[in-house]
Amino acid sequence: MALQYSTTLRNNKLDQVESTTGTAGLLKLLSGATAPATCAAADTGTTVAIVALPSDWMAAASGGTKAKSGTWQVSAVATASITYFRIYDSVSAACIVQGLISQTTASGEMIVDSSAVTSGQVVTVNTFTLTAGNA
Repeated sequence: MALQYSTTLRNNKLDQVESTTGTAGLLKLLSGATAPATCAAADTGTTVAIVALPSDWMAAASGGTKAKSGTWQVSAVATASITYFRIYDSVSAACIVQGLISQTTASGEMIVDSSAVTSGQVVTVNTFTLTAGNA
């Protein structure tokens, strides 16, 4: 039998992501052939945009998932293709979460309106949802 968690535990684990990040987290949208191997590794590629996340940037977890809350939008500071993202906490500037960017749900954990951007172009995060495993 595979390990299973209750929905309550899965929701609590997901809510901890937002608690750990704090109310002034930053989202970096970056270019590069590959994302760093882990959150502990340094950024790679070019920083295309930095989004100051809303103070309540994720909705409360429900059913083992947690979705973005509010509008995540910013003007790009570089011309490049956004390939991955990193979310940093508000206290130590440590990377808390990283994943791939795409314009479709098939290939990325975060969906943006345009992944190929020019400097000054407004970039909008359309979808970002965390899902806890071991249901």
